[in-house]
Amino acid sequence: MAQFVEQGVRKTNVEVETKKVKEVNVDELLDVEGIILGSPTYFGVMASEMKQFVDKSIKHFGKLNGKVGGAFATSGGIGGGNETTIISIIEALLIHGMIIQGSTKGGHYGPVGIGSPDSRVESECIALGERVGELVKKLF
Repeated sequence: MAQFVEQGVRKTNVEVETKKVKEVNVDELLDVEGIILGSPTYFGVMASEMKQFVDKSIKHFGKLNGKVGGAFATSGGIGGGNETTIISIIEALLIHGMIIQGSTKGGHYGPVGIGSPDSRVESECIALGERVGELVKKLF
């Protein structure tokens, strides 16, 4: 899913880099205008690795204000809690003062994947990347 999101951002000619959360230093959040976080769904919330990263981001509280954010999630089943996972990520981004744009099509909060990504997930992820990329261009 992250690769599809990256494709969408690239379509807007905005520089993008996709990383696994364990590869990201929380200080890197200061150097970007847009942040899109994705996570598998565990018990209806983001994975512990993502939650640890979000918790570490508190050291930059107030410094991410006005940056653009987005989220996506995946689970093994349709009732797996994907939307609650996306909302938990978005809540953290909003607390940082970030700007989140929803969608009138598909996953309103962000793309939701169930199992392996299909064509619906691919198009919604690309659209998320495009929305965030275009908003970054408008604001920065």
